[in-house]
Amino acid sequence: MLKKEQPDEGKPLRHGYTTGACATAAAKAALIALIEQENQTASTIRIPAGLEVTFELARCEYDPSRGLAEVIKDGGDDPDATHGARIISEVYWSEKPGVEIDGGIGVGRVTKPGLPVEVGQAAINPVPRRMLREAAEDVLNRYEMSGRGVRIIVSVPDGEQIAKKTLNARLGILGGISILGTRGIVVPFSTAAYKASVAQAIRVAVKGGCSHVVLSTGGRSESYGMQMYPNLPEEAFVEMGDFVGFALQQCRRQGIRKATLVGMMGKFSKVAQGVMMVHSKSAPVDFGFLSRTAEEAGASPETVQAILGANTAALVGDWMQEQGNTGFFSKLCESCCRHGYAEIQGGMEIETVIISMKGTLLGRAEWTGEPADKQRED
Repeated sequence: MLKKEQPDEGKPLRHGYTTGACATAAAKAALIALIEQENQTASTIRIPAGLEVTFELARCEYDPSRGLAEVIKDGGDDPDATHGARIISEVYWSEKPGVEIDGGIGVGRVTKPGLPVEVGQAAINPVPRRMLREAAEDVLNRYEMSGRGVRIIVSVPDGEQIAKKTLNARLGILGGISILGTRGIVVPFSTAAYKASVAQAIRVAVKGGCSHVVLSTGGRSESYGMQMYPNLPEEAFVEMGDFVGFALQQCRRQGIRKATLVGMMGKFSKVAQGVMMVHSKSAPVDFGFLSRTAEEAGASPETVQAILGANTAALVGDWMQEQGNTGFFSKLCESCCRHGYAEIQGGMEIETVIISMKGTLLGRAEWTGEPADKQRED
């Protein structure tokens, strides 16, 4: 597998290509090799982004009934689990007219509803399927063989191992990776791709009958959420990352009745102020806000002043925990709930859970639009 190096700061980030584009380039070369009975060294395709791209082939084989080509996926400067993966397309003559597409080794199978591919089919998304079909049809037309049927099998030899680094199993995609891509190119560090995965995960949860989802900022917070709600199915747990507002909006839009937010002090101290995109570069921790919250929760003047000079929100949390100031965390959680509720303009119950770096519960609150004291009375 290709070694992935970190991009140098200040240099333009390099685009890569999707698994769908790689599979299409390989399929086109494999079909030409099958027809011409000659090896191919490169394959040029037009991707949905409107560009013509030439892919070098790592391998090409043929015999009278089959053509095979392999492309090594280049993810550019995007931190992509599939960078360096071997994408292989095999093309066979078929007695049935048209272009049949299926997945081989290392391409997952869909086992849950809610994905753009039907249950039981290979996890090759609609755009890559269209790209594969159109590329094959173009080649057949060029060689005046439009009446012939072909069968394309896309494989990824290391796909099952690569899939362990993804959320595929959670989404019900088993046995390998998905063949993806809507534009053919991979935009480096794309927030759009992550948002799409969050929206898809919520959609799978809804299709699986979930009305309550647990949105976590990362792996440790997700593990805590699973301990809190052991009876919820696996698909109810969604890693939203930094996209708190987007995840809540998707829940509201897709009919979820309750969302539980689970995270740590750093990110949730921002949510408590109404910041719904909590990446470290999007909004710094406001220690003035934390200091005022501590004061409202009855912290000593010395502690209130010390918070203004703290290095991290986690450190502030440690201080409050050591002092047994549970009211501080309750106020933060309630504020997160209120701002989350305002973000979606109501209509859904929101729960917030803040945990420490060691996985200890610091605070918890729920919000349905009623004042907190009213909720407790009920």
